[in-house]
Amino acid sequence: MAISIKTPEEIEKMRVAGRLAAEVLEMIAPHVKPGVSTGELDRICHDYITNEQHAVSACLGYHGFPKSVCISVNEVVCHGIPSDDRLLKDGDIINIDVTVIKDEYHGDTSKMFIVGKPTIQGERLCHITQESLYLALRLVKPGIRLRELGRAIQKYVESHDFSVVREYCGHGIGKGFHEEPQVLHYDADDGGVVLQAGMTFTVEPMVNAGDYRIRTMKDGWTVKTKDRSLSAQYEHTIVVTDNGCEILTLRSDDTIDAVLVNEG
Repeated sequence: MAISIKTPEEIEKMRVAGRLAAEVLEMIAPHVKPGVSTGELDRICHDYITNEQHAVSACLGYHGFPKSVCISVNEVVCHGIPSDDRLLKDGDIINIDVTVIKDEYHGDTSKMFIVGKPTIQGERLCHITQESLYLALRLVKPGIRLRELGRAIQKYVESHDFSVVREYCGHGIGKGFHEEPQVLHYDADDGGVVLQAGMTFTVEPMVNAGDYRIRTMKDGWTVKTKDRSLSAQYEHTIVVTDNGCEILTLRSDDTIDAVLVNEG
């Protein structure tokens, strides 16, 4: 399948969807505290997306996924199913992954939240994971190979004695939830993909405190680290511009500019 180059009109619709997805993560932040269930957080997100934003959760019903957002706690790498039985406690690290559809276009983003008082390892893992995402985004510009992003992420993460999950990747996005290309977060064959202005895709490194290997639970969705070590992930949807990229899902707590210029 060819990689689609979005028109200015399509990019504008993706800006709207991306902004809505980012707003969900900003809205939910005060609710993430010890004692709350991940099921309650999901209900709050669903209500906000549906009734406040008048948008649609792309996750709900996607290949049978039963909830509106993915919430992954501690050793859960991704695709955690929110539950009323899962109560958050002091020191937990959680990823909330939100994908919103507005006017047929998708905005996809996730971030880590630290519950109550952080642990040293949890806080460090979250910081390094977010920095690895920012590092990759600063490289984006037309003419570079896609694999340069994964190479940079892997080198940075491993220099801090963490590991990058291999089985899951970023992806093209637009009218489709998952489009071409696949965006790997480690150095691997990219099929010769060269970035062009107008490409839209996610970058979403999943970083483990221990080994990179994972296992999928019996529910068919929940993915955990094989060695039960902590895992973290941050994700943004971007569009490649003429000399860098624009982050379509930027939040107020991000410490990076919305528009990145890469003249190097």
